[in-house]
Amino acid sequence: MADNELAFASVTDLLELISTKQISPVELTELYFDRIERLDSQLNAFLLLTHDEAMETAKAAEAAVVRGDELGALHGLPIPIKDTQMTKGIRTTSGSVVYKDRVPERDSAVVERVRRAGGIILGKTNVPEFGMVGTCENSLGITGCNPWNTDRTPGGSSGGAAAAVAAYLCPFATGSDGGGSIRIPANLSGIYGIKPSQGRVSGYTGLHGPAMPYMFSQNGPLSRTVRDAALMLQTLAGHDRRDPTSLRETPPDFIAAVDREITGLRIAWSPDFGFADVEPDVLDVTSRAAQLFEELGCHVEESALAMDPPYDTFGAIIAGDSYTSQGRYLETHGDQMTEFARFCLEYGAKVTVADYARALGQIDVLKARMTDLFEEYDLLLSPTSCFPAFRNGEYPGKWSPDRIFPDQYWNGAFTLPINVIGHPAATVPAGFSSDGLPIGLHIVGRKGDEETVLAASASFERAQPWIQHRPPVC
Repeated sequence: MADNELAFASVTDLLELISTKQISPVELTELYFDRIERLDSQLNAFLLLTHDEAMETAKAAEAAVVRGDELGALHGLPIPIKDTQMTKGIRTTSGSVVYKDRVPERDSAVVERVRRAGGIILGKTNVPEFGMVGTCENSLGITGCNPWNTDRTPGGSSGGAAAAVAAYLCPFATGSDGGGSIRIPANLSGIYGIKPSQGRVSGYTGLHGPAMPYMFSQNGPLSRTVRDAALMLQTLAGHDRRDPTSLRETPPDFIAAVDREITGLRIAWSPDFGFADVEPDVLDVTSRAAQLFEELGCHVEESALAMDPPYDTFGAIIAGDSYTSQGRYLETHGDQMTEFARFCLEYGAKVTVADYARALGQIDVLKARMTDLFEEYDLLLSPTSCFPAFRNGEYPGKWSPDRIFPDQYWNGAFTLPINVIGHPAATVPAGFSSDGLPIGLHIVGRKGDEETVLAASASFERAQPWIQHRPPVC
């Protein structure tokens, strides 16, 4: 198999080739490092490469195959780790000058499970400062770019991960999603991403310290196919006593769900969640994508769902939690921080107990509203974002001029509400804008029901394949 063909292969195919000794983990790892060396200067998808460690791990993985050892679910696959996820002995900056020299003593739970399954860590992918927004700009001065147009953002906060997957610099990647940080970059970069139910994947960070809220964020995969994402999710999911929010039940069979029939599903479609101003290209592509489910045997109805703009509603929680975690650095590093990070921390310092309590009360209101909806429907569809990838440093803002949060935050209009309620949600590539930029369809399920989200995603993928579309940088 030619190198380019190998780089474009699915995870499922790569695992088969490794297990049957048709390719070596060493060869595969070298292939991706070569691609990164050739292409990543255009994307800045990586903040750090771990070449020496990766090659040592690849040699050990190769030896295990030769010996006939039992192989892990990700054995021999090169996988990058998002740079907000702690990696023992590997610098983890969270995109901030505050942590530019941090080398953790422990792995996060996600990294533990990747290693245990036989994955080979390629490096750390680019993120915005503290992973706070849906772009890929940080105080290290390394801006991530989109492989479909390098003047545009790949999204965030898993922006480097999405760009790396989209440009075939790795088979798939780890991400996390606290307001859209898997789904936004997957959407803008033309790949698949799923945010699991809250607690499905452990949020244990590897850092010791006082207990901190883990209210909205959830770890998960970014991939080029639905089946590849299901495979990684199966590996990452499961109870972890170190995370008090971790779900205790045995995870379902996510891989089997990819082949499940969806005929008869009741689906709600919302073009705007009752408040969002969606660009015409996005509305056209996602409306047609939603209607495709009728052809797949589902019943699709437009919903009158109406929400309030999420950052105005829940911003006190986001900012308050951020200040609790990072606020101490305002005095020492505030003048070096990005505008959005400094804003969020300064705003968080002013959040009152009453502000926080009111926002918590609104969570219950939204959960009840969504419970009502999911008593009638199996899935909710919407655009993933209001707009395709925009130019780095230029943030489209079309909401009320008196809103509190700056424009950088507002590409999470459709995604943040789903973090708030803890439901699973995915974005599938649905088409392209008039200037050739990817547009994704947002698929939201009941809490705990990743299986239906994956089944619907895979059915859409079979009906309207996307893997044949490759960006200019790949």
